[in-house]
Amino acid sequence: MEPESHSATSLKFRRVPIAKPYHSSDIEEAVLAALRSGMLIQGRVVEEFEARLADYLCAKHVIAVGSGTAALHLAFLALGVGPGDEVITTPFSFASSAYAILYCGATPVFADIDPRTFNIDPASIEERITPRTVGIEPVHLYGQPAEMDAIRAIAVRHGLFIVEDAAQAIGAEYRGKKIGTIGDVTCFSTYATKNLHTMEGGFVTTASDDIAAKIRRLRNIGQERKYHHTMIGFNYRMTEVAAAIGLAQVGLIDEFSRARRENAAYLTAALSSLPGVTPPYVAPHVTCVFHQYTVSIDEERTGRTRDEIAAAMKAVGVETGVHYPEPIYAQPALRDRFGTQAAFCPVTEQAYRRVLSLPVHPALTKDDLDHVVSALATSIGVKP
Repeated sequence: MEPESHSATSLKFRRVPIAKPYHSSDIEEAVLAALRSGMLIQGRVVEEFEARLADYLCAKHVIAVGSGTAALHLAFLALGVGPGDEVITTPFSFASSAYAILYCGATPVFADIDPRTFNIDPASIEERITPRTVGIEPVHLYGQPAEMDAIRAIAVRHGLFIVEDAAQAIGAEYRGKKIGTIGDVTCFSTYATKNLHTMEGGFVTTASDDIAAKIRRLRNIGQERKYHHTMIGFNYRMTEVAAAIGLAQVGLIDEFSRARRENAAYLTAALSSLPGVTPPYVAPHVTCVFHQYTVSIDEERTGRTRDEIAAAMKAVGVETGVHYPEPIYAQPALRDRFGTQAAFCPVTEQAYRRVLSLPVHPALTKDDLDHVVSALATSIGVKP
């Protein structure tokens, strides 16, 4: 690819969305069947969805809930997290990763991230432990597992629990083991843009009978049986329609992941020579499912800011995303309380200004991928 002026190449407009939620005739039929059954909330289809996911993940317990945020909230509640407790997590994630800790009256403590994977840095976790620390919440960002061996060693050494935020990582593997079977509890999201979606929803996995029983009651307003409330709980149940949508996709998870990896490999091969654009790094001992394909933009080398590049790509139809435009501690709702934690996260402070997510979903064609490459190259003045 050869450099040229930013305006020298004019591309035709071609819409390439950043995400395209999967749907099929099988899903439509399953939704209609659920509606016609008359049982619309947490019934047979939800149970079957849970069972199929448990088989796929080799997880002892799967509990379906109304959202990924609900999954995290219930996980921390079931583990007894409360006021005065601290849970170490990453600031480079969706706000729910921290909000779920705050919902319990506890305090999120932010550790810095690895500059290559953008996942939480185990060395930074160790530095942030205090006598009030009760657990660690790694996030498997963009579909790449965090360094679970190192994190688990820290947890064992200090007597901490691990709640994995795997909202973006269904099907991902760490050293040959599926995410969802490593920590004490793992929480997934099945939001509309996720690799497996139910429009809105989530689920929890755990090997603990006690934790599973607590979460099942907590999600159903604390009921052990109908109208018999043994806990203060929440209405975090999954609908039968949502479960029907997800159930129709469980058998396709690996196919979706394979397509995402193939698309990611194609993009990486094409983008590696672009000045100032660093494709995502994938550790050799993990299987990444590329919920997002996120490059890093070096403004000094590209001659344009990340946001200018995104705008130029949008002008020719390519949707991009910034995941995430601010660290959690810098969000307006949290800034006054947690803003000083930025001092402990210098890598995060660099990363959020540089990341740009490109389309990678399974519905992309080769022409779509080529258009993404051309749009990015042209946006920085390189002839595709």
